Amino acid sequence: MSIILWLIIGGLAGWIAGKIMRGGGFGVLGNIGVGIVGAVIGGFLFSLLGLSHTNVIGSLIMAVIGAVVLLWVVAKVRKS
Repeated sequence: MSIILWLIIGGLAGWIAGKIMRGGGFGVLGNIGVGIVGAVIGGFLFSLLGLSHTNVIGSLIMAVIGAVVLLWVVAKVRKS
């Protein structure tokens, strides 16, 4: 996958996760960062479940799930 596609998927995943978790995005760079870290987390979680992605849509879904988990954990840590 090309770096440009990673950035696009990261930006979309971060924006979608921001909408799901708190109703807003984090700016372009913030969305890309959250999405890319979310993709790593999502890939780890999917591998634990024995699942994999085979296309761009699967990558986006995996990144969004990972980004939502990331934002949920960050919210819990900030509360404590």
